[in-house]
Amino acid sequence: MPAVSGRGGGGLGGARRRRSIGEINMVPFIDVMLVLLVIFMVTAPLITTGVVDLPSVGKSAQRPTKVIEVIVGVDEQLRLKVDGGEPAPATLRDLVARVRQGQGGDADAPVVISADRNVKYEVVVKVLDTLQRAGVRRVGLSVKQASG
Repeated sequence: MPAVSGRGGGGLGGARRRRSIGEINMVPFIDVMLVLLVIFMVTAPLITTGVVDLPSVGKSAQRPTKVIEVIVGVDEQLRLKVDGGEPAPATLRDLVARVRQGQGGDADAPVVISADRNVKYEVVVKVLDTLQRAGVRRVGLSVKQASG
């Protein structure tokens, strides 16, 4: 008499358990990546780069009567020059008081910030921010005219 399996049914298929495979099927993953690659390759030439309109510098018709220039040196030291006179050393703390003194009560007297090209931009922004927070109305940055 043949031995009967305890699982019911005497065939070979009944006693065999299905084992799970411990590997990931990579074929669907590769298919998805190839589809994404084709989509990006087709759409990349269609994307237009944004155009940034930078402000242009115009020439003033006449020079203002009083100009206060804040000069930021390479060593990040501040100097204040009023109406083309001799630059006097200044600190960030007393800058606003010195600018107001240079304006002489004329709140519309322009203040120009000049900085060396090797100065960190952070220092220039800090000077600009200090003046604007103190209520100085006309603050600008000095620009170098392009030669040629």
